[in-house]
Amino acid sequence: MKKQIFIIGIVFIAFMGILNAQGVSFKASAKNVVRIGERFNLIYTLSADGSNFKGPDIEDFVVVTGPHTSQNSSMQIINGRVSQTFELTFTYILSAQKEGIFDIPPAEVTVDGKKIKSNAVKVQVVKNTAQQQNTQGVKGNTNSGTSASEQLKDDVFIRVVADKKSPLQGEQVIVTYKLYYRVNISAPQFEKEPSFRGFWVKDLMKDRQSYVQYQETYKGKQFHVAEIKKVALFPQRSGDMVIEPASAVTQAQLKTQGRSSGRSGDPFFDNFFNDPFFNRVKNVDVNLKTNRLTLHVKPLPTSNKPANFSGAVGDFRLNSSCDKTELKANEALNLKFTISGKGNVELADIPEINFPPDFEVYDPKISKNISVGQNGVNGKKTFEYLIIPRNQGEFKIPAIKFSYYNLNKKKYVTLTSPEYTIHVAKGDGSAANTSFTGVDHQDVKYLGKDIRHIKTQNPGLMLIGTFFYGSTLFYVFIFVPLFLFILFISIWKKELKKRSNLALMRNRKATKVAQKRLKTAHAFLRENKKDEFYIELSQAIWGYLSDKFSIPLSNLSMDTVSESLAKKEVKAETVQQFITTLNNCEFARFAPGDSTSTMENLYNEAVNVISKMENELK
Repeated sequence: MKKQIFIIGIVFIAFMGILNAQGVSFKASAKNVVRIGERFNLIYTLSADGSNFKGPDIEDFVVVTGPHTSQNSSMQIINGRVSQTFELTFTYILSAQKEGIFDIPPAEVTVDGKKIKSNAVKVQVVKNTAQQQNTQGVKGNTNSGTSASEQLKDDVFIRVVADKKSPLQGEQVIVTYKLYYRVNISAPQFEKEPSFRGFWVKDLMKDRQSYVQYQETYKGKQFHVAEIKKVALFPQRSGDMVIEPASAVTQAQLKTQGRSSGRSGDPFFDNFFNDPFFNRVKNVDVNLKTNRLTLHVKPLPTSNKPANFSGAVGDFRLNSSCDKTELKANEALNLKFTISGKGNVELADIPEINFPPDFEVYDPKISKNISVGQNGVNGKKTFEYLIIPRNQGEFKIPAIKFSYYNLNKKKYVTLTSPEYTIHVAKGDGSAANTSFTGVDHQDVKYLGKDIRHIKTQNPGLMLIGTFFYGSTLFYVFIFVPLFLFILFISIWKKELKKRSNLALMRNRKATKVAQKRLKTAHAFLRENKKDEFYIELSQAIWGYLSDKFSIPLSNLSMDTVSESLAKKEVKAETVQQFITTLNNCEFARFAPGDSTSTMENLYNEAVNVISKMENELK
């Protein structure tokens, strides 16, 4: 009988999973025909609540943004019959770049533990005849039908330059991507990032908020120049190493025929909207491609090369310290080595140290403090050893030698640390006084003594003739699992009933969804991404209301918010604060002034009002 109940329970669970999976659709849709340069939506629509969305590998189009997730649910009551619909969408915005017929592969999503794939999408890209017509007549000396990129190739371009063309292996090379322009342009965006195969790379502009700009004469013409990317490269092998071209896109202002040709003093990041009265300029996309850069990397000299040389190239210093030289057995000491200077400091390493056999030595804790600037990479790398002498006596920690190639002296240099003499006194037999000052070693343990103590506690003897079978513990092991299984089936049925009520599930998850979106908004706040921050914050507030009161987003308004909160007997003060926060969120997106402080204040308002609302609704 018990076996039959178990089999029925398993079959019931499997049957419910099959019912949930039936009727779920996952469809992909996009425009069938688009033009070169046109942006279009690629939309994946799921008719159930899913997770672990995995987008397709899009190779033939540029992903402008996405995927953006949205959901919509509705309930209808017709003749007493209730019907519910739920829809989850994932949206990409793509840009077509080349002519042809392309297939976008399926996406994948998980529903109730099962992976579901969408259909593939076929998109035909045709020539953009309208763009060709718009660029006609922009310059009097250009042919009709010439692309904007071709027209402006001598006025807007990117050059890749290096501060040295023939470096040594491991020597730092500063590579700069310089944008030259003589017309009004917008900030460029890389469509294909440069790759640096065979180099150790450090970005020198990672935390910069603006570009370095200046004027430069190139091929007899005066240009505005902006340094849009700057990296420090350290070649890891010798020979000719090639930095392949990268591609970027920007927008430029082109003046129509018959208009004056005056330019502003510094056009970079100008507001380049068309003149609404005279219509003198128009905006066009310009595709940019960098030049190929080849570095002739020379090998390091082999003469007088130290045996312990690990590849460090630059100008370095070696420092060491020991926190104590007199201690008792089973106490701990910390030994620290620091390599600092300019060059490929992250690749620097110290040789293996031959510690005395009476020392217990843990793997070193390695910490780095690297700084970057316009002139390259410098910093320090620290190795911290935790050492525990186990016996008394006088011991020596030998000196270590660190070798590197000095670029200024053009020779190998070897730095030597001092030798440390450690005096270890007899310990008191306890590890309680062991101290740790520099290294976090949770796994440090006292080895104890050679002879174990006599056990004085109850050894746990059993009477002869005592068996596990038939004992109390035996019956506990038999009946407790059966009881837990029946309890599991009961709880599972209740949970399935709750999950079938979409409104209840959305209400229960409303706070978690809002907290997740607020967390994403806070990340955009730290990165100072204004538009993304306000979009995510607005979705957190509106989505909370939609999920909490089972109101579709399309039906939400200030009036419906006030009515719904009033029905729940929420305080008028809290309702007014909620509406004020919504208004502030919409207004702040376009308000001038200190955007960072405004964003932070608005974020705090949203967190506060949602928390207060949740407390009053409980």
